[in-house]
Formats: sequence, structure tokens, C-alpha cells
Amino acid sequence: MDYMAPRWLPGGNLQTIWPALYARRFDGPAPVYRRERWTAPDGDFVDVDFVDAPASASKAPLLVLFHGLEGSSRSHYAEAFADFAASRGMAFAVPHFRGCSGEMNLAPRAYHSGDFEEIGWILARMREQHAQRGGGPVLAAGVSLGGNALMRWACEAGDAAASVVSAVASVCAPLDLAAGGDAIGRGFNRLVYTRMFLATMKPKALAKLAQFPGLFDRDRLLAARDLYAFDDVFTAPLHGFRDADDYWARGSAKPHLSRIRVPALVVNARNDPFIPASSLPRPGEVGAHVTLWQPAHGGHVGFPMGLPPGHVRGMPERVGSWLQVHGGALADGPSAQPAGE
Repeated sequence: MDYMAPRWLPGGNLQTIWPALYARRFDGPAPVYRRERWTAPDGDFVDVDFVDAPASASKAPLLVLFHGLEGSSRSHYAEAFADFAASRGMAFAVPHFRGCSGEMNLAPRAYHSGDFEEIGWILARMREQHAQRGGGPVLAAGVSLGGNALMRWACEAGDAAASVVSAVASVCAPLDLAAGGDAIGRGFNRLVYTRMFLATMKPKALAKLAQFPGLFDRDRLLAARDLYAFDDVFTAPLHGFRDADDYWARGSAKPHLSRIRVPALVVNARNDPFIPASSLPRPGEVGAHVTLWQPAHGGHVGFPMGLPPGHVRGMPERVGSWLQVHGGALADGPSAQPAGE
């Protein structure tokens, strides 16, 4: 696989911000989702948005996408992946992490980057439901936070992962949470990206506090100015971690990548402003089932292509095609052939 950023959009920050705001995500109309509400093992709910495969598609694969921090099925990358799946006659699903579907969840918890148990029950149900409907292989991709959580699940599942999915991929995942957290908490990143995330995360946390008075220290949350402080007062204690350091250490997938036993693609741009290139996994740190792709450019979940305003379909095409090939999910017909690599 190859990638070259357009000359008119230089640098990791522009390659991150422009695609999210202005680049084309799909050809034709926007994806039309069908929503299902699933009851979680703890009695809470998870909303899943589907785009069904064509009725004529026999044994169609299912592509499951786990979104990033504060993302949804309407994130730019999700709609681009939905467009790719439709072009290949695949079913497509975006499970929303707790509180990300537009409605506050019920339990005294939210979501986090190392939540492999949540990933596990979602994928197991996807596999069972898709099989009952006569579907084919299940492929899974995760973007940013969702990518780390997916890889963390694949590490934990080991050989058992193959009974659920045929292949997995992460795109711009912060596989070393401490390195990513440090990077996003400094300089331009702190002024722009951290402020953007906290603008939605803090109100959600306060709504959770209204549901469960005394759940955490309100004053400490209001004083948080970076993701470390937010995770220390909210994310970590609500999900069973001692503090932010404990969460970031135990939640990171990087130290466990050698345990993956299904075909896995790990994509990270080396100019991602959120993730230092020095923190990315090297070939000797992963197992034989893991393929690393670390292009020089692309930003954070950007990878723009084409003339202005550009489009973001190239990354889903490359990642989705890799999943099809390595997950044995290619169907008959010209539309099912993978994009050039």
C-alpha cells in the first residue's frame, strides 16, 4: 500500500483538520443508517447503526467499525467506510460507545480506550446475528480510540479471536496511550484538539454526575485542562483503574501486539499530531500476524487525496481491501476486487 499527501495540503495538522471538516466522504447520497438498540450485559444499552447489504448479496461480509473519541456513525471516516462497504456489497455497522449515539447511557460509566470486554461482547453478538441472517465473514476496523480498543481485544482474545472475526485493522490508534496523551496535552494540540474534545466530554461527564450524585469530584473535573486530568478524575475511576497512569498503562495495546492471532493491519501516519512517531510499534515488537503500515504523511485519521476540497475515501478503500483479502471476504464480481496496493 502507498499514500502520498496532496501538495496543497501539507503538514500533519492540515491533513487532520481539513479532511474532517471539508473533504468529500462519499459518492452520491449520504449513508442511510438503520439503528438497533442492544442491551449490554450490565443492563445498559448500546446503539448500533447498520447499512444492510443488498438483498441479492449472498454470504455478504460484515464490516464493523469502532469509532474514535467522541465520534459516531456520522464522523467523516465512518461515512467514508460506509461508502466503501456499499461499493463492495458488504453489510456495515457502527456500534456507538456508551454516550456517543446522541443519548446519555444509563450506567455509572462511559467508555475508554482499553475497553476490550465491551469490544468482545459486541463482536460476538455481531458474529452470531450476522450468521443467523446468512451472512459471510465478519471484518473489524477501529479508528483512533476505537482502534486501540479493538487491538486490545484481539490481544486478549488470542486464538479465540478467529472464531469471531476473520481480520482486524486499526487506523491512527494511540497504541501507547501515555505517549499520545502527552502529545495532545502540549502546545498547539492542547489549544485546539484538547479544547475541542473537552468541550463535549465535560458536559457529558456532568450529565453523568447528575444521574449519579457523588460519582466523582465535580470541582476537579471543571478544573481539568487536559485529557490526563480528565481521565484521572473521570475515566479511570469509573472504569476500575487506580488513576490516569494506571489506565494508560493497562489500556495500551502496544505491549501486547505479539499476542494477536488473526490477520491484523496497524496503520499510523508518522506525522500524526496526536501520536509521536517514536512511540509507534516497530516490526520486532509485533507478532507474525500483524502488518504495520506507517506512511510519512496522513495526519490523524485524515489521509486526504485529490484536488481541493479533496476526499477521504482512499484510506477506507486501502484498509477495507486489505481486510477483504486477508479475511477471505472477497465475493464474486468486479465490484469486489481490492483497490491497488
